[in-house]
Amino acid sequence: MPELVETVALSKHYPGVKALDGVDFKLAAGEVHVLFGENGAGKSTLITLLAGANQPTSGQIIIEGREVTLHSVLDARRHGVSAVFQEFSLIPTLTVAENLFLGDEAGRHGFINRRALTTRARELLADLQFDLDPARRVSTLTRAEQQMVEIAKGFRSKLRVLILDEPTASLTDRETERLFTLIGRLKAEGAGIIYITHRMQEIARIGDRVTVLRDGRKIGTVDARTTSEDQLIEMMTGRTISEIYPKIASNPGDVLLEVEGLRSSAGVHDASITVRRGEIVGLAGLVGSGKSELMRAVFGIDRIVAGTVRFKGQDVTHASPDEMLKRGLFYLPPDRKAEGLVLPFTARSNIALPALRAKLKGMFGLISAGKHATLTRDAAQHVELADRNVGRSVAVLSGGNQQKVLFAKGLGINADLYVLDEPTVGVDVGTRSALYALIKRLCEGGAGVVLVSSDLPEVLHLSHRVYVTRRGSIAGERHGTDINEAALLGLFFDRERAAA
Repeated sequence: MPELVETVALSKHYPGVKALDGVDFKLAAGEVHVLFGENGAGKSTLITLLAGANQPTSGQIIIEGREVTLHSVLDARRHGVSAVFQEFSLIPTLTVAENLFLGDEAGRHGFINRRALTTRARELLADLQFDLDPARRVSTLTRAEQQMVEIAKGFRSKLRVLILDEPTASLTDRETERLFTLIGRLKAEGAGIIYITHRMQEIARIGDRVTVLRDGRKIGTVDARTTSEDQLIEMMTGRTISEIYPKIASNPGDVLLEVEGLRSSAGVHDASITVRRGEIVGLAGLVGSGKSELMRAVFGIDRIVAGTVRFKGQDVTHASPDEMLKRGLFYLPPDRKAEGLVLPFTARSNIALPALRAKLKGMFGLISAGKHATLTRDAAQHVELADRNVGRSVAVLSGGNQQKVLFAKGLGINADLYVLDEPTVGVDVGTRSALYALIKRLCEGGAGVVLVSSDLPEVLHLSHRVYVTRRGSIAGERHGTDINEAALLGLFFDRERAAA
């Protein structure tokens, strides 16, 4: 029986860059084949070629024994190949239903039957057990809910091959478990799944085989269940990474942030937290629980309806993001492209943006070229951003390097408090390790850190204290040895109250 998908010496070249260099790859029916590698290793390039979003420079793509040329995403779908990319392709002004069936709307004589469209969407979402209203506009959805819509798009037609690129990056454990159930169903039906993830625990959980890419080349294909994490990391990076999560000393100092009884226009109500210097405070919870919305209100992005926010002893309840930044609170948003970076600008220009007025002025109020160069060079070195990338447009950098630029922006202002909202979303293990080391340096250097994360292991390993949000409120606080998976999940789902 032929493989579902096979590539032979597949290559993709750009001017001066070999994004993919002679890669041989095979996907069998009924398997989950994981693509593993650092950001920029060629994973995204490979799947865009298989999904018809890009065309190879040379090599072959073979689907079920026949060589094919995939001219477009629609062409790939006709061959049974559907992709869910990490970068969302949703239209914010359209509804969930309209996005799900864009280009495949039900109707007659050129008119869309919106009732039939909504019915199809409701049936699809119910089958996937995604709690989404098909009539809602995508612009009103959280990032995690948008991720669900993207995943649902991949399931809207009969599948032979499903490509999933970091599908759990914005999902919490419950949504992730549902996705894994759906993947199991597809495997049982004989479909093949190409799965990209940087979360090591997912590889052993659902993977059958792993193909490791590095610098556009295939390093090897191994068994997912018998190959250790250390072996995979060494194949991926070419070096040994001894410890992903560093040990971070807790040395709580002065109170930096006091939030009391906060209610916001985004659905937070009666939330109270404190954060001190020299500690990492985790914010965990399910999708839509309010963890991100709480800190967005604190930073001034969402409107505060009631309650108080004090930063370094001063009332800043209705301060703007610009004022909070000046006072020393840096907010790292979860969507780096939509909210964190100016994509046409270079990495150097992005790094310097927050410090332009406060740190980089020279004579006559002009920007000092010397100060600018020193600040950006030092910040880039701290986040391990390669010199060759500092002068490049952020738009052409890998996701991991874009995330490094986002972190570097905060280093330029020497903030007192760093609010990191999904700080390692979609980055590889090597980059993740470097960013964790930076968080350690910030905390042990006397800054406060708020870690907002849907990655439960990240919260468990890095936090000194953890608040769990549920339905817009603080469900509980845990610290020390009480920070464990069972305790946090109990607060996620209100198990403690149910058991009482």
